[in-house]
Amino acid sequence: MEKPKSICVVGLGYVGLPLAVEMAKHFCVTGFDINKKRIAILQEGRDPNNEVDPPALQESAMTFSADPSVISKADFIIVAVPTPIDSHKNPDLTPLIKASQTIGSHLHAGATIVYESTVFPGATEEYCIPVLEEKSGLSWKKDFNVGYSPERINPGDREHTFATITKVVSGDTPESADLIAHVYATAVKAGIFTATCIKVAEAAKVIENTQRDINIALMNELQIIFDKLGISTKEVLEAAGTKWNFLKFRPGLVGGHCIGVDPYYLAYKAEEIGHHPQIIMSGRRINDAMGRYYARELIKDMINKKMTIKDAAVLILGITFKENCPDIRNSRVIDIVNELREFAVQVHVWDPQADRQEVFEEYGIRLVDKPQPGVYDGVVLAVLHEEFMTAGEDGIRSYCKPEGIMYDIKEALK
Repeated sequence: MEKPKSICVVGLGYVGLPLAVEMAKHFCVTGFDINKKRIAILQEGRDPNNEVDPPALQESAMTFSADPSVISKADFIIVAVPTPIDSHKNPDLTPLIKASQTIGSHLHAGATIVYESTVFPGATEEYCIPVLEEKSGLSWKKDFNVGYSPERINPGDREHTFATITKVVSGDTPESADLIAHVYATAVKAGIFTATCIKVAEAAKVIENTQRDINIALMNELQIIFDKLGISTKEVLEAAGTKWNFLKFRPGLVGGHCIGVDPYYLAYKAEEIGHHPQIIMSGRRINDAMGRYYARELIKDMINKKMTIKDAAVLILGITFKENCPDIRNSRVIDIVNELREFAVQVHVWDPQADRQEVFEEYGIRLVDKPQPGVYDGVVLAVLHEEFMTAGEDGIRSYCKPEGIMYDIKEALK
């Protein structure tokens, strides 16, 4: 099968950049992003998200551009823009629609467009394709083809990468599905699974993270129960985990751009077709409430130790949504911060992985430099960054006053 002469990857974030770099080993690839600052950094050979090592980026043959006209030169276009939720927890397709408008304005006949952004079943055909037709003046399936191949990138994970994760692909015709499978198979060594249609591929992606969300919600509910019983959740799970078919999930904050978001996309579509998704939304309610729960547990411990709550100093270790990763999108650590502030606690946040400017722009928090020892009434280990785990319990506890409280919310330290 004939390979595309040129590929354009639209969106160079956590998903698009690793994909583009890997594809560039086999194809002529251009990476397009509307963020000119990001493009300038990438052209210097640095990835601000730390997903691609500098040598790999510097040695890559791909080119970077903030000029949308580069899309017109590509006959295979991959869309990897974010799909967040709005303040009402409804799907926000704005980035996807704008990307489709830009692509449509520079689309030529014979091109194939593949969407990787997580959506609800039907979104590609109901929202994206009409925009492509409107902006391009071309006809779907006659002048251009569309496919969907859900991203499976795990930020900060150097083992499960674009090339080592089985790729699900789909197309609007059998021929386009074959082409898309052929292109991805060139770079993905783990293998290709061709879904029967675009909606099936969309649904497969959205339930992957919905399943994880529900399982973590169960662990979080168990933690609340075991805390009230005065036993260690970690010890209970270790004991239960000795059975061969026990699923080894752990409690904790559920944020980020996938697990904490995707279930709302599926729930939105379910409501649209007249079904109220009880289990999915129950899991979301539990997980969304955990930051508040952890904050209140700390407050209760402080009260029991007869500590003054108003103006108490508490240090939060970590603001990113997961360990060893600079990604702060939809971090639920902010829920701990906000709840403690409701009690008039003076909250400081330290995170050596996060970008200080991004944190301030997103959450209005000015990260502290490495904190001074012995000055905090409480220290909360919220994110298990390597820097914190290397310091260990003694190192973390050193930031507390002699009577202060160290709260390891994931029971990660020995």
